[in-house]
Amino acid sequence: MVLLSTDILIFLLLALAIGYALYARKHEHLRAPWSLVLRSKVGISCMVVLSFYILVGLLDSVHFHPTTKNGAPTGDVISLFDHLVTPLREQQEKTYSAPFAAHLYSKESIDLPDGGQIRGYPRLQWGGAHLEDPQQMRLADILSRTLAGAFEGLLIWLIIAAAFVARLASRESCSIGRLLHRLLDGRSEIPWHVMLYTLAIMLVLTFIALNLATHYHIMGTDKVGEDVFYQALKSIRTGLVIGTLTTLVMLPAAVLLGIMAGYFRGWVDDVIQYIYTTLSSIPGVLLIAAAILMLQVYMSNHADEFNSLVERADLRLLFLCLILGVTSWTGLCRLLRGEAMKLRETDYVQAATAFGVSHFTIITRHILPNVMHIVLISLVLDFSGLVLAEAVLSYVNIGVDPTMNSWGNMINSARMEMAREPVVWWSLVAALLFMFTLVLSANLFSDVVRDAFDPRLRQGK
Repeated sequence: MVLLSTDILIFLLLALAIGYALYARKHEHLRAPWSLVLRSKVGISCMVVLSFYILVGLLDSVHFHPTTKNGAPTGDVISLFDHLVTPLREQQEKTYSAPFAAHLYSKESIDLPDGGQIRGYPRLQWGGAHLEDPQQMRLADILSRTLAGAFEGLLIWLIIAAAFVARLASRESCSIGRLLHRLLDGRSEIPWHVMLYTLAIMLVLTFIALNLATHYHIMGTDKVGEDVFYQALKSIRTGLVIGTLTTLVMLPAAVLLGIMAGYFRGWVDDVIQYIYTTLSSIPGVLLIAAAILMLQVYMSNHADEFNSLVERADLRLLFLCLILGVTSWTGLCRLLRGEAMKLRETDYVQAATAFGVSHFTIITRHILPNVMHIVLISLVLDFSGLVLAEAVLSYVNIGVDPTMNSWGNMINSARMEMAREPVVWWSLVAALLFMFTLVLSANLFSDVVRDAFDPRLRQGK
């Protein structure tokens, strides 16, 4: 077992999320907004999509040293996800190949049995290698494997749906037939039918991709012959780490300083305003670039401290999260300052002050609970912005380590590929497709969370 720094923080964040869920379940003022999220068709559908991304990210956060056939550990570091998709990781071609291709994308010299040479498109070592005549057999083979994957996905979905409906019928003390009729008519309080339909789509797409990816490079290969579909899947963890771990850095400073500035006012407010105004005046990209360059110099001078390239890339990812957190807490701090100023003048806070209640108690019992909806809304809204920020930073070479899989690095490498002839377009499309799905789901989900947790919007309904 190998514990990287980001792995520890990811599972710490997961534990905090589970703890928050258990705490919110026991408190009506927290449970009620989340019940509104579950009652939203868009919200529950996005939760299913995001769950698939989170599952891949968690599987990719369990690292270990693989063993040889003799049982001896190697010096490499792979994740549990790498182990599960070993064919995608190991089936590497010579260079570029198009999606579902059986030949390389560019002509090369091919040796003939008689010793001569011709210019042509060599067969791939793995993609479509099971086909004797790719020209005649490929389309039918892709169609049959797509139908088989769809059938497997629907079968797994039927098993999950049957177990879920039976559990739901038992909890609501009604017959399965009656419950199914309610679900199909959309008359249930929570739109479970939307969740099941979305789950069916995701499972069908997953099993189709798994069936095809073991025999074809469904999104092609890059310059060194690595499967682009594998790169896009591996990039999910990087996007989730940037979008979530950055909150662990920005949240304490934003909440503490924002509430202090609004509650105490006076010289405390002046000092905190000076700090975040000064920090906001520094261009964020320049600050991040300077920090990353300093880290690169440190890693070059202390190369013996890193046992593998994975640990080196992980340290840079963690450092990028820290820098993004330092540069992104000021907006939330401003919001909390204004809200704390308003809450400070409310009757119950003034009464607590008159009775001599300590400032710490007033802040923890009266101010903090009443600004948590702003904190939660800001964090959910900032997630997609941070995912996009990683892509932009990696595009200008100040993001994650070039050896780490990320959508930003894929887009950066596709910049040169789009300029060659013939054009290699699939790396860019794969990165945009996966990133677009994650960001769109996160944005739609954040809109639902904002509507559920904003007291003014709830009162207006």
